[in-house]
Amino acid sequence: MRILVTGGCGFIGSNLVKNLEDLGHDVTSVDNMSSSRDDAHDFMSALPGVEFVKDCFAGDNILDRVKSKQFDVVFHVAAIPRVSFSVENPALTTDTNVNKTVKLLEACIDNVGRFIFSSSSSVYGGADVLPTPTDHPKDPKSPYAWQKSSTEDLIKIFCQMYQGFDAVCLRYFNVFGPGQFGGSAYSTAISAWCHAVKNNLPLRKDGTGEQSRDLCYIDNVVSANILVMDQGLKFYGETFNVACGDRISNNQILDHFKEKFGDLSIEQAPFRLGDIMHTQADISKSESDLGYKPLVMFWDGLHRTFEWWNI
Repeated sequence: MRILVTGGCGFIGSNLVKNLEDLGHDVTSVDNMSSSRDDAHDFMSALPGVEFVKDCFAGDNILDRVKSKQFDVVFHVAAIPRVSFSVENPALTTDTNVNKTVKLLEACIDNVGRFIFSSSSSVYGGADVLPTPTDHPKDPKSPYAWQKSSTEDLIKIFCQMYQGFDAVCLRYFNVFGPGQFGGSAYSTAISAWCHAVKNNLPLRKDGTGEQSRDLCYIDNVVSANILVMDQGLKFYGETFNVACGDRISNNQILDHFKEKFGDLSIEQAPFRLGDIMHTQADISKSESDLGYKPLVMFWDGLHRTFEWWNI
């Protein structure tokens, strides 16, 4: 199958690209390298069978290739990520995460068999139902969450308006694992704490630490994407949760870090603006409709991540 992966040198995209290439697909990755993984050059060198294009996913070159029917499936993973960054840069992130995505969507009409969108659990906001099903009302609390939510809405409209367009939205819950580096102020907690341990730095604790997350190891996300790609039925813009169906608090994880690595320095910080307290997915729809099952649960995934960091 001929596949385009946007953001193919980022954390999630790179893991997806590698797995698709391993399965024998003809894979093209497009990435402007603005938020690529730190070892992107080594990653690309290890996959000579993948075409890597350094460009914007909404650039004329990529859009023309999509319009000329060069791809059977588009995985749209590229985005300017992180809630806190979107709070500080709402116009910039909206331009990439919404406006440029619309250009890509438009190019896909009648030209691509399936469009698979990497959405986010942030669309739920602080959901009052845990675990949260996909039919729970959306209530985005940040520009990033609204950007993902509005793109979901537009995808649904496109599926209704254009008979030749088929798409699906996958709502990822707090993805972590190998390939996710932690040296940025916007890094996720797991990657930031692993980076801190590796470099003998203090571990930052936001707020009380009682925030809890449904933390999803990267292999689960890759598996869900491939399951969706291989489904024979049309999706019409349906949404699915991709997670483990469980939740762990930051304090529980920090306690485990202390047990494993000894006396660590913890740096107290305020709650991050736009952050929410708890997430936990109801994955029953993903299980019944896709055959999805989390391959790796949190604690196993955490220790696999430690091994990748060599800590």
